[in-house]
Amino acid sequence: MTAGAPAKGYLDPAQRPDLTKVLAPPPKPGSPRAVADAAIFDASRALKDTPRWALATSDVTGHFYDHYAAALGVRLTPQEAPILTALLERSGADRSVVGAAKTFWGTDRPYVGKESAPTCEAKTAHLTGNPDYPSGHSAHGEHVAMILAEVAPSRADALYARGREYAESRWICGSHTVSATEAGLQAGAVIYAAEHRSPAFRLDLEMARAEVAAALSRANPK
Repeated sequence: MTAGAPAKGYLDPAQRPDLTKVLAPPPKPGSPRAVADAAIFDASRALKDTPRWALATSDVTGHFYDHYAAALGVRLTPQEAPILTALLERSGADRSVVGAAKTFWGTDRPYVGKESAPTCEAKTAHLTGNPDYPSGHSAHGEHVAMILAEVAPSRADALYARGREYAESRWICGSHTVSATEAGLQAGAVIYAAEHRSPAFRLDLEMARAEVAAALSRANPK
């Protein structure tokens, strides 16, 4: 089997986890958790124009190799890591379950009704129409971090920490509640675990591990 092909995910739709059964439902309006989410949103607007706000802004867009370069210890490119690139792109299709869960719960973004509050990305109609819970960016960040940690085990702690930081950028940005961010982190981990049932996923991981080890060796010669 060619690594990373075909680009349809490693799991058939029926094999993918049902996040509406795995995750706790979003906090009910007026519940202690919902009140806390709103309070954190309000208080964290004070982070605007700080270095952490700048990081949250840079985490909105860009390539995952840029986001994880420092944690990984090397700035990869798709050209020098074609197997890993294909693996990450193919595994992304398995995260479609996040969108299904968003549609199921249909929760509002935390800035709705507070449109004058600053966020680090534009409050477009597309963003506002894409429900809050669970956070897709957070699921993406955790999923990628866990895959990278498996193919570069010597960098695992830094990669796990970066995955958490990437997710936290979403509530710092104001695009998601803390609850949605935490649900996204869990979703990413659950999707990653499910993919381990796929022989093709495990094979691609093994090939990517050798590819990344070579890149790390070139970047950090002894």
